[in-house]
Amino acid sequence: MTEEKVLDLNPLWVFGYASLLWNPGFPVTERKLATLRDYHRSFCMRSIHHRGTAEEPGLVLALDEMPGASCQGQAMRVPDHANIEVIEYLRERELISSAYLERLVELDVEDGSTVTALTYVIDPTHVQYVSGLELEQQARIIARSAGGRGPNSEYLWNTADHLRGLGIEDEDLDMLSARVRVLAAGGQ
Repeated sequence: MTEEKVLDLNPLWVFGYASLLWNPGFPVTERKLATLRDYHRSFCMRSIHHRGTAEEPGLVLALDEMPGASCQGQAMRVPDHANIEVIEYLRERELISSAYLERLVELDVEDGSTVTALTYVIDPTHVQYVSGLELEQQARIIARSAGGRGPNSEYLWNTADHLRGLGIEDEDLDMLSARVRVLAAGGQ
């Protein structure tokens, strides 16, 4: 994908599936529930900046490619006058360690239409990519990790709460949330 293609998007839609839902960091003029096909939301990225450190990485959600899967989130429309600033902001935020790849994707939105949106997917060849962790292992990492943007548990709970508020079900996140609460309270 060329940088010019992204910069030419008008309107600019951004697909939020995790922290962009509750902390976009940019102005949003319209939000629509949306589904991205052939990707799933997964704690498959080691966080060494925002929710962990190089010495003790946390885990953050990423879009992991999986044919036949789908991920529900929100398509967020950026005000036309802010496109370039928002793209620059997102690149600084999301491409901090090059573990994400910038992509233009087609989203199925709640009104039956489709939109082209900017999103960031995990690079499965990157050193921060991790897959196949059991939920218990994920919970233990999340319960103990913190980084520049705060505790890893806060990231999990904010994302799970916001998804529930949107009516989006994610059983794995709900189970992780409950388990991390037990671990954070000193339980086993």
